[in-house]
Amino acid sequence: MENKKVKKIPLRKCLGCMESFPKKELIRVVRTPEGDVCIDLTGKKSGRGAYICKSEACLKKAVKSKRIQNNLEVSLSDELIDALTKELNGEGK
Repeated sequence: MENKKVKKIPLRKCLGCMESFPKKELIRVVRTPEGDVCIDLTGKKSGRGAYICKSEACLKKAVKSKRIQNNLEVSLSDELIDALTKELNGEGK
């Protein structure tokens, strides 16, 4: 009998709906060590991260309840919220 290692899929919790999903299905918002807040599509930038589903409803819920702000320990600018909304709508880049 073969002993194949099953690769563990990292789960993260969406700050909008509070459900856990595989990390790759979520968008990461990161606060860098310098204090900048940006979208991290690679999931590899250093800094404190917060995750949200790829749904505008979850983003609005997470911003309204201040879960993203509290998790990153920083206030979000309107520009960043707009950028996140565009990213969710597929308008990013």
